[in-house]
Amino acid sequence: MSSIVRRAAGAFRGEVVEVLDVRKTPRAEWTFPSSPRAVPAARSAVVGRLEAWGLDGVRDTAALLVTELITNSVRHGPGGPIDLRIFAPDAEGGPEVEGGPGTVRIEVRDEDPLPPRPREEVRPEDESGRGLLLLTSLARAWGVHPGLRGKTVWFELAVPG
Repeated sequence: MSSIVRRAAGAFRGEVVEVLDVRKTPRAEWTFPSSPRAVPAARSAVVGRLEAWGLDGVRDTAALLVTELITNSVRHGPGGPIDLRIFAPDAEGGPEVEGGPGTVRIEVRDEDPLPPRPREEVRPEDESGRGLLLLTSLARAWGVHPGLRGKTVWFELAVPG
C-alpha cells in the first residue's frame, strides 16, 4: 500500500496526525521557501505523487514543467513562499479543468503579481528563456490567475490511454 504519514507541526516525536492512502487522495499541496532548493524538492514531490497515482505517462513532462515554473518563481518572485498543488484526473472538489476528464492539473502560486512573459528572442546559446515555450508546447492548456497575494500559473496534461 502506498501511503503518506502526516505529522503536525510542533507535534511530539512520533505523533501521527493521519495516514493517507495516496492512491485514494485526488490532490496534493506543498509549500516551499523561495530558494533554489525548492526546485528539486517540488519536482520530487510531483514525481512521487504521479507515481503513486499510477500516472507514469505524464511524470516526465510534469517534472520538467514544474521545474520551469518553480525556477521562474524563485528567480523572478519577491521571495515569499511558493505553493504547489496537483489534482488527479477527475478530482472532486478541484478546479474545473480546461481539458476535461483524464487531465492532470498542476498549479504554482507565488507572491509576484506580474504574469510570466515570454522572451522576445531566445538564442541557441542562451541558458534561460525557454520555460514558457516548453509550457506552450507540452501542456494541453495553461494560464495565469491573479490572486490576492500574487498569481497562480497552472497547466494541464492529458493522461495517455
